[in-house]
Amino acid sequence: MTVRPATEADAPAISAVYDHHVLHSTATFDLVPPTAGDRLQWLAEHAGGRHRALVVERDGVVVGFASSSPFRPRAAYETTVESSVYLAPDAVGRGLGRALYTELFALLADEDVHRVLAVVAQPNPASEALHRSFGFDRVGLFTEAGRKFGRFVDIAWFEKPLGGR
Repeated sequence: MTVRPATEADAPAISAVYDHHVLHSTATFDLVPPTAGDRLQWLAEHAGGRHRALVVERDGVVVGFASSSPFRPRAAYETTVESSVYLAPDAVGRGLGRALYTELFALLADEDVHRVLAVVAQPNPASEALHRSFGFDRVGLFTEAGRKFGRFVDIAWFEKPLGGR
């Protein structure tokens, strides 16, 4: 297993992982997979600093990714990021999400990041356990905040203090 920064060459593999969740899970509330151009723009926006994208490889194949993204566009929120982790279905339960988050939070510790937020569609006990193991606390629940697959879905908000520089 190798965790490393994502590159443009990883765009198809990242898209394959993410598109699975768009089409088959509530891990994302996207309803249509992003285009190849969208993915390349997203990678350019996550090239380093507070906003990063990392991939995890197993046997040389990208099977997951994690990112830290802007929380909201207003300047006062710049020291808060939202983290996400996505794995291919056959990569779940092998410690790869933990490896991605370990590296992501180590890199963010050297940045001016004060809070990391995460949104977890309900129910998702595995994601909740992962986030709690990294020091996230559940700070809120929005009921029926999204609709996917013909049903309304609750989302739980988690927060982790990071401290920043």
